[in-house]
Amino acid sequence: MPTLEAFLQLPTDEVAALVKASGEKVCVFPINGTRRWFMLEHADAIQNDFFSAYMDLSIQNHIELCAMLFEHGIETILAPVFGRELLRRGDEYTQRVGIEGLIRTATDKNYRAFFERFNVKIRFYGDYRNVLTDTPHEGALQSMDEVVEATKSNSRFRLYFGVFADESSETVARLSVENFRAEGKIPDKTALVKQYYGEELPPVSLFIGFDKFSAFDMPLLSTGEEDLYFSHSPSPYMTARQLRSILYDHLYTRRAPEPDYAKLPPDALNELREYYRRRKDSAFGVGKLKFGLWFPE
Repeated sequence: MPTLEAFLQLPTDEVAALVKASGEKVCVFPINGTRRWFMLEHADAIQNDFFSAYMDLSIQNHIELCAMLFEHGIETILAPVFGRELLRRGDEYTQRVGIEGLIRTATDKNYRAFFERFNVKIRFYGDYRNVLTDTPHEGALQSMDEVVEATKSNSRFRLYFGVFADESSETVARLSVENFRAEGKIPDKTALVKQYYGEELPPVSLFIGFDKFSAFDMPLLSTGEEDLYFSHSPSPYMTARQLRSILYDHLYTRRAPEPDYAKLPPDALNELREYYRRRKDSAFGVGKLKFGLWFPE
């Protein structure tokens, strides 16, 4: 087991080898706080069209983040994009950011070059087809189908965009009924995962979020064994050092076996007792408001 500082200094390919040696990794990585990041770091790029500049820079940042995760040994990324709350944000935001973002997964030259260069298979999961059909936004489905078809033979990495995956119970129930009608038996979890995501996937390994502590949009793949991480800064600020710190914790710190308390020496028990007593009024996930925004204490 290397020290954290030694791990942080390893060449990227060596980190990737260590990550892969521990088993296939599925990382849920919702990119949160993009508008905040954009306003703070790229306000000078707004010019006459906020949404256009926002989309261009957000896509480039998303490509860089996904590339960094892939290069560090993560093979599958689940990227929840939005749920049904998008439809309550107003027509302009829904169209310019939500629906146009879906379309640009197929049409944006930077996305397509990235998918080709990294050999990434693209899929979408969630109830998006039912939600968008017979709406003014139905045209996005064609673009989504196009990028899935164009990348279906890619096999090195997988990137799944979660679209309206926030209410999965009815979708899973429907898939169960369809499977029973076709196969004459109740589907097991493996069969449901394959139906829902389009192919078999292992359980989620880690979830990297931002803002209020909440893990979401990973139907059927959450087991309670996944490691949860939440960054202080919006997701677009993620650095290689932050990612490596998370990977180190995931690979080594959380995998360490729990000690036999009866065999701990008195000085260790005393230190533990004082540590917990000093913090008995504290809880992770408690925050404060500043400028109307939530910050962790």
